[in-house]
Amino acid sequence: MEKEKFYRVINRLILPLFTGSYLAGEEPSTQRDSEVAYGKQNTLLVKPTKNDEYRLIIKRGRAFQQFEMNLLRYALKQLNDIEDMNLSDASYEKVLQHKAIEKAICQSLSTNAAEAMLGIITELEIWSNRTYEGKRPTFGIIINQTDLDDAEKTIHYSHVLNKDFVALLSDGKNSYLEFDRTGYLMGYISLAKVRSYVTSAPNNFEFIARYCNERRIGIALTESGDLLVFRNRALVFAKRKGTWNVYCHEEIIQLLSYRSNHSLRDIRRAIYFTALDCSFSYTGGILVYLNKDTIRNALVTINPKDLLKEEYYNLKKEIELDESGKLYNVATAVETRKLYDHDYEEFLSVNKCMKTNCLRKIIEGKKFHELSRKMRQELVAMDGATVIDFDGTVIAVGAILKIEAGSNEGGRLAAATNLAKYGVSIKISQDGQMQAFCPEKRNSNHVKQLFTVK
Repeated sequence: MEKEKFYRVINRLILPLFTGSYLAGEEPSTQRDSEVAYGKQNTLLVKPTKNDEYRLIIKRGRAFQQFEMNLLRYALKQLNDIEDMNLSDASYEKVLQHKAIEKAICQSLSTNAAEAMLGIITELEIWSNRTYEGKRPTFGIIINQTDLDDAEKTIHYSHVLNKDFVALLSDGKNSYLEFDRTGYLMGYISLAKVRSYVTSAPNNFEFIARYCNERRIGIALTESGDLLVFRNRALVFAKRKGTWNVYCHEEIIQLLSYRSNHSLRDIRRAIYFTALDCSFSYTGGILVYLNKDTIRNALVTINPKDLLKEEYYNLKKEIELDESGKLYNVATAVETRKLYDHDYEEFLSVNKCMKTNCLRKIIEGKKFHELSRKMRQELVAMDGATVIDFDGTVIAVGAILKIEAGSNEGGRLAAATNLAKYGVSIKISQDGQMQAFCPEKRNSNHVKQLFTVK
């Protein structure tokens, strides 16, 4: 594969798979070097074939895992096989390349069950573009990496997954059809009672994540057309809007500790999985995790009527009154002093802050990571931003923010990037995309993108 083309393939097909990764240049290589190898400081070194005299450097904030190495090896093998075909139709080649990534994903999960898995995924992709009785069908498939006896191999997935009746036999959340590693039907699985395990998956798919250990692979087709793949009690791959993504949950949780020695892992886990839940529920939201030394500056952007804690109202009051003393506009200064001429409880009552009082009653003084997962999702889904301080205290929910003048971004993105000056800010779009931003190291008044998960 020519070098220029290999760069395009890496950028278009490989980097989107690995959250937070980017090309960090290239280095010389010899025939003794493998096509895929570990490099220094959280990097992978990759080249098309052993004969190539260069290797591209793929880097991210945390070390690559072994299954990701295997995925990349399988992907390169498939892409090189396509290159050997010498296709003249570029459009057809791109289609095959995307299918090659899909095949590599199946191989990385299980070499024994890869063929059946790829066929089942292909059948479910056909269903994702269909309706049944006016509704988008949902499916749940479990691939058990055991092998049925020959006498029991009577019904193959290719005989049933293309039939209309099968659309009623599983829902992808609580019920699944089980196939062996060669694609023959084993039976029906109800997940009403599954042992509790620690999982890394969207809340709506908690049961299937628990059920899928190292021997079972779960595939769910959702009503939105997403394909989710589970193994080792985690969501590992998902195809959304036509693009496959690798979900490295621990990588993202680690990224959320940006420059924060005080950051608690329980808080970061709660923030990430809440964002993941909003993403797969398609509710959208903004979630902000403030640094310890930036809270005072962040409060300037938050409406006092949205503050859930008296200590933050008092700090906001102090900031605003100090600023009012510097104002040349006397009328504005008088209005500010009048607004804050109350203690916290009186302020909420006078200004009829029903939402704030309701949220205070619901949250009951608990910290963000102490709330139930479902409650966290519903809070973040409210219009406005959910703002959390360094120790997990919920500062505001559904907060109306001051946006800098001249912003040409959408309201939600503008709010997320504005608050990212004070910590890590996650914007969850209603189409499911998660984008996180944080301050630049050299200039905290500028923000950079921390990660994107589509």
